[in-house]
Amino acid sequence: MREEKPQQTKRGTPDFQLLILTLLLVGFGLVMVFSASSSLAIASKDFHYDSLYFTKRQFMWAALGTIAMFVAMNIPYTRYKKLFAPLFIVTVIMLVLVLFIGKSLNGARSWFGVGSLGIQPTEIAKIAIILYLSALISKKGERFRDLRTGYIPVMVIVGFVAGLIMMQPDLGSCLILVATSALIIYAGGASLKHMIGSALLLILGASLVLGANALIKSVSHSGEQAVQSSNYKLGRINAFLDPTKDPQGEGYNLLQSLTAIGEGQLTGAGFGKSVQKLHYLPNPYNDFIFSVIGEEFGFIGTSIFLIVYIYFIWRGIIIALRCPDPFGTLVGIGIMGLIAIQAFINIGGVTQTIPLTGVTLPFISYGGTSLLIMMASMGIMLSISRISTLPSKQEQVKSVTVKKPSVAVSSRNQTRRFN
Repeated sequence: MREEKPQQTKRGTPDFQLLILTLLLVGFGLVMVFSASSSLAIASKDFHYDSLYFTKRQFMWAALGTIAMFVAMNIPYTRYKKLFAPLFIVTVIMLVLVLFIGKSLNGARSWFGVGSLGIQPTEIAKIAIILYLSALISKKGERFRDLRTGYIPVMVIVGFVAGLIMMQPDLGSCLILVATSALIIYAGGASLKHMIGSALLLILGASLVLGANALIKSVSHSGEQAVQSSNYKLGRINAFLDPTKDPQGEGYNLLQSLTAIGEGQLTGAGFGKSVQKLHYLPNPYNDFIFSVIGEEFGFIGTSIFLIVYIYFIWRGIIIALRCPDPFGTLVGIGIMGLIAIQAFINIGGVTQTIPLTGVTLPFISYGGTSLLIMMASMGIMLSISRISTLPSKQEQVKSVTVKKPSVAVSSRNQTRRFN
């Protein structure tokens, strides 16, 4: 086996393209949050009649996220192997506490209120599980392929965290966490048969958790809250199947989203000229911000945005695959997979590709905890990129050194190579 540690003693420069793309997406997100929220904020007493109410908050989180990204970028990613355990423990404690003292929104108790701000532990759980699984799988090595000593312990961790999130209940975040975990586990070399079997067990476990949670709530809240939560989730399924059945009820949100995207046509209505964001679309600056993008920039603008987004994800995956360390590769795949999966669920929901789940569009939607964690995660990716650029240069030097004994042949080959 080749020794990887010497390659980590010298660090290259961060990947410039990934850094610029991250800042571009965050900047575009700030612009779209302003466009989607200003008309609502200026007309509401709750937001102090301030058109910049949401934009200023998002800018504050973006500034904190930028600091976190640059700090994480300058920390060797190998150090996160030591930090994953305390981060995971703190995250589990927060997921437990939020069930008892968290704020409730749309039937889910998933927020901590800190003054006028909110912190969502599930966002922290996403990066915590990525670091935990990557460290565990890379440490086990070939032993990870063994069902009892390798695979099952990893799945128990995923199931435990997913169960805590389902108890809130937050189906969207749970799906994202499980899908991201599955991607890391598969990249780590797990058997496909084992993964299919565990997926069936997770579905069964999630059903039992939801059933138990509904039963507890029905006993403690006379059944009213449990019925509302159940109807809310069932309504999303019905709206996905046929939003026109109840256009003023279950299908209203999706119909308004599709209307916004359709009104954009080829070139869009123009920046700031969306009509659907004016009290038609619910949370246009959050869950439905892609609908506003579609209406204001049209098919052409939306296509350019998606191309940039896809290239950004592809660039991150390439960086992860170039990393010589299995831990760095798994972390990179997990982070970029998380972004891709969450973006697909958000965009898929508002375009009727999949049922609505109420998750944010990474880097674009309004949401402080989400933006901060995503930017910190990109700092880790940029730290990985500082190592993944080194092997090719080192191997070039090594190839020249190894071929020195064969003077006549090597000199001719090297002349051809460099000339």
